[in-house]
Amino acid sequence: MSGFESIIWTILGYTAMPLIFIGGYLASAAVSCFILNLFNKDKD
Repeated sequence: MSGFESIIWTILGYTAMPLIFIGGYLASAAVSCFILNLFNKDKD
């Protein structure tokens, strides 16, 4: 691998991990809110 390719893969590696964590957090928050809304509608 050339130096340029190494830089690109390093940048991709360091940006992928936070995006995966943030995406997982947002997805779990959205699913949790959706489930809570379903249960709240049944009680009204």
